Amino acid sequence: MRKIGGKEIVVFLCLLALILALGITSAVWLLGLLPPGEFRGVAVVAAAVLLVYLFAFAVYRLCLRVLPLHEGAAAPGSRAEFAANLNILFYLLLFNSLIRTHFLPLPLLRLVYLALGARLGSNTYSAGALLDPPLTTIGSDSIVGHDAVVFAHVIEGDRLELRPVVIGNRVTIGAHAVIMAGARIGDGAIISVGAVLIKDSVVGAGEVWGGIPARLLKKQP
Repeated sequence: MRKIGGKEIVVFLCLLALILALGITSAVWLLGLLPPGEFRGVAVVAAAVLLVYLFAFAVYRLCLRVLPLHEGAAAPGSRAEFAANLNILFYLLLFNSLIRTHFLPLPLLRLVYLALGARLGSNTYSAGALLDPPLTTIGSDSIVGHDAVVFAHVIEGDRLELRPVVIGNRVTIGAHAVIMAGARIGDGAIISVGAVLIKDSVVGAGEVWGGIPARLLKKQP
């Protein structure tokens, strides 16, 4: 795994400071609007946490506009590597705890993924973790099961590469399944509980895959 460079860390810390300043300042401003009361402090702290995340979403999406994530290998020292590493810092230090929590209702978690750039069709939810939302596309009426993981990056030794994951309509990803980078899953497919779909796998429409590594088990009529 490559070491994240000092430039990425400095830029992220500057953005984090901006996010915290905006969130805390907005919460303090709200303090003046609230009537005195026993729960005033609690309300302001809760508002500060919420506002920090809202500003984090906004700043993150702005970063994606300026430094979009591109499919393919990220050469050392390149703009693509800088963008990928900045994305990793945002995920590890800001969004990981939010995505991994089991306390958020699925409709709210869906909103979080949409805010982070995932493309999700109507009536599609994830009870698992989408680790690279900007590179993840899921159609309508699909479900990612409890503690399943979908990721669109490849880290192998010194190699760093981004490969989008595309999942179709009416797809079921079983609990604890792993969907690796570059996977393509057709409409109506099922990935069984605990399956590991290796990178660049192509699952046809209506197919059922399972096992480690996942393989075709049957095709639905």
